[in-house]
Amino acid sequence: MLDILSRRAAWVTAAELAHDLGVTSRSIRSYAAALGELVESGPTGYRVKGDAYAAYLADTSGAAPAAGSPQERLAFLARRLLDEPDGIDVYETAESLFVSDSTIESDLTRVRSLLAGTELALDRHGPVAQLTGPEIARRKLISRLFRDETRQGVVDVSRIQEAFGSQGLAAFKSDLVEMLDARGFFVNEYGINDVLLHMAVALDRVAKDRVLPAAGGADAGEALRGLADDLGGLVRKHFGVELDPTELRYLAILLRTRVIAPGARADSVAEFVSDEDLAVVRGIVARASTEYLVDLRDEDFIVRLTLHVQNLVARAHENTYSRNPLTRSIKSSYPMTYELAVYIASRLQAAEGIAVNDDEIAYIAMHVGAYLEQQSRRRDAVRTAVVCPNYYDMHILLREKLESALGDELDIVSVITSTDADWSAIDADLVLTTIDPRGRRENTVIVQPFLTETDVEHIRQSVARIRRQRRRAGIKNELLEYFDESLFLRNFYARDAITMIRALGDRMIAADAIGSDYVEQAVEREQMSSTAFTDTLAVPHAMTMNAKRTAIAIVVNDTAMDWGDARVNVIAFIAFSEGGRAAFQTVFDQFVEVFSDREAVLGLIRRADTFTAFIDELVRIIDA
Repeated sequence: MLDILSRRAAWVTAAELAHDLGVTSRSIRSYAAALGELVESGPTGYRVKGDAYAAYLADTSGAAPAAGSPQERLAFLARRLLDEPDGIDVYETAESLFVSDSTIESDLTRVRSLLAGTELALDRHGPVAQLTGPEIARRKLISRLFRDETRQGVVDVSRIQEAFGSQGLAAFKSDLVEMLDARGFFVNEYGINDVLLHMAVALDRVAKDRVLPAAGGADAGEALRGLADDLGGLVRKHFGVELDPTELRYLAILLRTRVIAPGARADSVAEFVSDEDLAVVRGIVARASTEYLVDLRDEDFIVRLTLHVQNLVARAHENTYSRNPLTRSIKSSYPMTYELAVYIASRLQAAEGIAVNDDEIAYIAMHVGAYLEQQSRRRDAVRTAVVCPNYYDMHILLREKLESALGDELDIVSVITSTDADWSAIDADLVLTTIDPRGRRENTVIVQPFLTETDVEHIRQSVARIRRQRRRAGIKNELLEYFDESLFLRNFYARDAITMIRALGDRMIAADAIGSDYVEQAVEREQMSSTAFTDTLAVPHAMTMNAKRTAIAIVVNDTAMDWGDARVNVIAFIAFSEGGRAAFQTVFDQFVEVFSDREAVLGLIRRADTFTAFIDELVRIIDA
């Protein structure tokens, strides 16, 4: 409950919390009482007390992990096994934790599950349990355990310092960024703390005489050797430790594959990327552009993406992915951009024989989103008319100020300088006027001749409202065409997401909307990354638009079901035909936007007991 409240700035009702946690409102009141001063209650629900919560985080951030709950014991046992090369005595450990021998045996079974895919194994010789495997795999597990214990998965420098006793890490980070900047690298601030975590783990392990074996293989290259040498100097300066070349090479590789990219443009990429990698990315981008009707075929964009992909492939082969703290917000706020990234990631998986997780998909989405945003700024500008009677060129000054303050927001199509403007004849989405609009109020904003900050804010609000109206009006009729009463299900449940997709797929096959191949492709898409785009909505679909006809199967449930790492009440299985490809981007994005209003969705769940009621409520939400 505290985690949910900490992520929400506004008040959260007891009903919402009960819904999210799968408990009663009475339980929520009990939880609130148990949290005491950390939360406050009011007529509109509950929220975190900022100062008290900050103090709570400060008090608990450096605390040693307890071993009371099953999850805490699992982390405790894993750490003990990592730190004890000769293993631990199972019975002595049970006694020290005040639990039964059978409890520890059960916990060790869970430790074995934790080790899956890590190159580590748990050996048992009588009462002694021992961890075997390479040092590099041990360090990766330590980093993973730390991240799993960190609230909301965010790696914080101060928390790393406290956990590993590596004081001076913040100053080290500042010098490191300065050094990388001086070398001409672009620095990924979202990934650098992850590398600092590996640095702290390395220092801790070296202090315990747990060092990496000498590296063999190919020469590291001059650039990597120079980076390793600079790192060694910074480590000596800040920690007074002399790391050997193998340790420094490992940390330099982490930097190169997670944090830095060369400041190169298309005319100088040969030094950094191979022709083969560029060809792979160009092919993937070309297919994505065709499939989703967007133009990604810009050489600078492809170069940047190729540089990122090279590092991603290296991380994937090592099974050490970069965490992305923006994954959840990117997925819910920019679903179509995320979907493009999933498509690109799926093709990379096939081409490189790797797995790409949600965090890495979100990094691809950041590349795609930044490029598309540059393309779309002017396209999304609102057509605007300015009414400002002429007086000493005041209308010119007003226009210049508008273009300076809101140049990307407005497309000024006309400036009317007469006091007797024909308001009914003005052809624009937005009218900005310095005089009374004579009854015209819709999408009209009265501004001062000398534009003020308040005027600018009012204009921005109107622009946002007009864009929203324009987007939603564009999908309203299309959406309603895609729904079918035979594909509307109320309180229909399945064991898990894949089972639900197959169950809805059977109904869509029976309705002659899709073939069985579309269902399998939807399952494949779901296995790439969960299609739960908001806290209440999942939108399963395939990545190719090969349905027989465009259709949407809808499930509306009173009780949420697990879907990936979310719990959803509404499932919309979307199938698009090749002929509906042009509408996919708009419908997909706006469908998710419509269902991102939590209050509206909860109202829909309460009222949509029939197909007709669902359509009526959906229209009301779109028009709101």
